[in-house]
Amino acid sequence: MSDTSDKSAGSDGNTSYGHKPFKRSRSHFADRITADGRDGWPVEAGRYRLVVSRACPWASRSLVSRRLLGLEDALPLAVTDPIQDDRSWRFTLDPGDKDPVLGIRYLSEAYDAREHDYPGGVSVPAIVDVPSGKLVTNDYQQITLDLATEWTALHRPGAPDLYPEPLRAEIDEVMEGIYRDINNGVYKAGFASGQQEYDEAYEALFARLDQVSARLADRRYLVGDTITEADIRLFTTLVRFDAVYHGHFKCNRTKITEDPVLWAYVRDLYQTPGFGDTVDFDHIKRHYYQVHTGINPTGIVPLGPDLSGWTTLHHREQLGGRPFGDGTPPGPVPSGEDVTPVGQA
Repeated sequence: MSDTSDKSAGSDGNTSYGHKPFKRSRSHFADRITADGRDGWPVEAGRYRLVVSRACPWASRSLVSRRLLGLEDALPLAVTDPIQDDRSWRFTLDPGDKDPVLGIRYLSEAYDAREHDYPGGVSVPAIVDVPSGKLVTNDYQQITLDLATEWTALHRPGAPDLYPEPLRAEIDEVMEGIYRDINNGVYKAGFASGQQEYDEAYEALFARLDQVSARLADRRYLVGDTITEADIRLFTTLVRFDAVYHGHFKCNRTKITEDPVLWAYVRDLYQTPGFGDTVDFDHIKRHYYQVHTGINPTGIVPLGPDLSGWTTLHHREQLGGRPFGDGTPPGPVPSGEDVTPVGQA
């Protein structure tokens, strides 16, 4: 799908949304970049390029992690156009419609360099080896975990521990439910091809949102008293919810703004350096409403919702918690990585 890891975009793929059962495939390229280089890809500053779409919630996880950990210089960034053509993600935001480092017009070229005539989809996030031009991994579930645990030698001073070892079992358990029913659940509802399929996804989604809301009623973060990988994964769905999932994906029991706990929680994160400064509402809305022509054939992009509430007081600090643990906030957004004013709240 356009921003998932199971299908390429393509005009036929775009019109198929909502006409066949939704299924998310596992990432095909699952090599890991590790400190010891056991898969042949050692952690090395400047060697790799992180390719993302700011529209994609899966890619946005890596954007947030990269900022929080201070890996901007070590892992340079390439941002694709939120609108795809029949060759999927393209670098039309760059001069000459080419990525200035990789020298390619389409992310698919890095996939082809790794595996010629690869029949699967072209998804983000993707990490590309700059010297060879080959895709290393598109494993969106593992990339951020490795950034937190394998790239530690390149973390900024004061970087938080986003996957603390004593809490990993609890983090994994919380993330599993969030992935199944929320992260993936909105897609199962939005791309459902039948009423029962939609009903089941809808019910599971809101049951899990209610559970998460109850969990967060008296604690600032999902696990422990600091930001972890679990918060990052929940944030990237919640921040898109009212703008696209509520209407476009028919996840319309309630908006996030109508749940006092979740609305305060997601604003707290949005206003935390490293979260909101990676979010581009313009890219998000244009991608979903213009690419998914199978469920929005007119391609009309709604003008709403009103974004002014994102910067209002949330009062979550009254619950305690230390956003960065014993660390510090990340520095300013690097030059050239700012979200344009039209995409900001």
